[in-house]
Amino acid sequence: MNSFSEVKTFQVKPDKVDEFENLIKTIVEEQKIQCGCINAKYLKRFYIFDVIGELPRKLTKIVKCVRYYSFWEFDTIENYTAATNWFFKKYNKQINKCLIMPFEINCGDTLLY
Repeated sequence: MNSFSEVKTFQVKPDKVDEFENLIKTIVEEQKIQCGCINAKYLKRFYIFDVIGELPRKLTKIVKCVRYYSFWEFDTIENYTAATNWFFKKYNKQINKCLIMPFEINCGDTLLY
């Protein structure tokens, strides 16, 4: 099965973390019901690798921002495009108020081997 996916990177202001997390709880449920959506998930960066082969180390302080990543997968590029338009119209302003800079989007064909 071929699918189309995107990964967004969000750099959230430290004082907006709670607001952002509450917002994405609502957003992800709405993302999952978009036409053709296969999967929608968010990740908060809590750990970093210092030494390969050892457990990752938990981050202990916020330097500039808190990083979040989203993964959104669709059955077709057309359904992805429609859902992305919905996302921007409904949530772009609210999300950007929480960020130090606009979020980054990477998208393409999902590699399934």
